[in-house]
Amino acid sequence: MLKHLTKVAATAALLATPLATWAAGHTEYTIRATANSNENDEDYDGLVVFKNYVEAASNGRIAVELFIGTQLCATGAECLEGVSEGSIDVYISTSGGAAGIFPYVQVLDLPYLMANDRVAEHVLTGDFTRTMRDMALETSDNTIRLMTIGNTGGWRNFANTQRRVAQPSDLEGLKIRTVVADLPQELVRALGASPTPIPWPELFTSFQTGVVEGSKNGITDIMGMKFPDAGLQYLTLDGHAYMGALWWMSNENFMAMPEDLRRVVVDGFAELQQATFASPKRKSIAAYEEFVAGGGDLYVPTPDEKAMFAEAAAPVQDWFRANVDGGDQILDAMIAAVAAAEAEINASYEADLN
Repeated sequence: MLKHLTKVAATAALLATPLATWAAGHTEYTIRATANSNENDEDYDGLVVFKNYVEAASNGRIAVELFIGTQLCATGAECLEGVSEGSIDVYISTSGGAAGIFPYVQVLDLPYLMANDRVAEHVLTGDFTRTMRDMALETSDNTIRLMTIGNTGGWRNFANTQRRVAQPSDLEGLKIRTVVADLPQELVRALGASPTPIPWPELFTSFQTGVVEGSKNGITDIMGMKFPDAGLQYLTLDGHAYMGALWWMSNENFMAMPEDLRRVVVDGFAELQQATFASPKRKSIAAYEEFVAGGGDLYVPTPDEKAMFAEAAAPVQDWFRANVDGGDQILDAMIAAVAAAEAEINASYEADLN
């Protein structure tokens, strides 16, 4: 029986949407979707595209309500519990936000597995995501369904307040902010730096006071939080991790819809995924320009230097296999998906460059 994917009549809220002229009286289901972010975020861009597509393609039979911020839930654990219970239909998390329940999603944080956006997007639109979906359904007793994996902020790069980082040895001794999770701390240690867990709201002050000297974030987050004003002036585009966005849905509520509407929802998540792939690319242009204009040092490692980073970080994969439930299965799936993506892309180069 449906819980909060509720059958409702047309409401005043729906009448405020562009669909009002023809959707009134036809709404059968309402999807409550939440993102703990704001309207300037890629997650919001994706949800707007999802809402527009699903409401239009369902001919108004599905209404999508967006709750941006912490209106429905505040933490990853709390929000995923809401999805499991059916009180929340759709929720987006980072890998760190879901790792407490699904530890193997941290495979997205393993360093230097995917070389660029083209490889990452190929991997995340294929069977790798379905493998993770099957694992999550099993872990959650068929209550939480992974619908798609998009992007939230581009790529994680090393930034610091002290010096240019061109190779792993340049990180030695630096205090690098991490979240309270084992994998990012293992990565920082492998590269010779000191992991220092700091809550996100405290990071600006921590840079100012020297509690930490660096972080591993995307450029839009760095500029959005005005970290250069706190002394973060050195940024190395090592691209060690793709900032994956995991989009979850109540499996019970999804499966309770007729197949034709489930198809619309699946297509809607495909549209959402493409929007979140594109949004960080566009937003990063102005962010990088602003960083450099403010005196920031932006460094792109050479291929040899990038290989040095990857070699230094290789033990993190061994740690992942040994310490994360499901680590072997999901990492093998990722490696296979990356190899297939690279083979297809290389074949495209052969066709397109000659």
